[in-house]
Amino acid sequence: MDTITVRLRASATASAPALLLRPWNPADADDLVELYRDGALRRWTSATVADADGAARWVREQQEGWEAGERFGLAVVEPRASGDGERLVGHVVLKRPTPGSPSAEVGYWTAAHARGRGVAPRALLALTDWAFTAFADDGLERLELLHQVDNTASCRVAQKCRYELSALLTAAPPDFPLDGHLHARMRDV
Repeated sequence: MDTITVRLRASATASAPALLLRPWNPADADDLVELYRDGALRRWTSATVADADGAARWVREQQEGWEAGERFGLAVVEPRASGDGERLVGHVVLKRPTPGSPSAEVGYWTAAHARGRGVAPRALLALTDWAFTAFADDGLERLELLHQVDNTASCRVAQKCRYELSALLTAAPPDFPLDGHLHARMRDV
């Protein structure tokens, strides 16, 4: 999969600008450190980004995932209000560990300053549409989304994006310390 050509767009809303979903690059590391100071983000993600080195490593891991064809992480950005460049507002990812498998996992997070503006649902819908199109010939039929039961915001995003609750999951510490939900969406035929 060519990371240079994957640039997805999500439309603007009445209260929020359009979004661009693009591969992560080293220039994102400083913003990533700042975003990871948010306790809520750290609570819901398994990654640890505490400093510039950690952020650079995380960005490299995203790039390596693309190169290996196993993990397709995209930075979610919007234009800065000043019109000068872009502002990081989130992350979406398609995790596809087994090429040819009928299912894959999606995930996302939203920066604290961007929550409540529809960033996660718009980005997830763009990723969902892309995944089902890009991997249709590879047999992708189902996308799965997992979250802890107490992450009600993530549950609302899943429902808005037509990911139906399909199972309750038992906790699996340390990465998944509480019970969870498995939401799934089938490819539209």
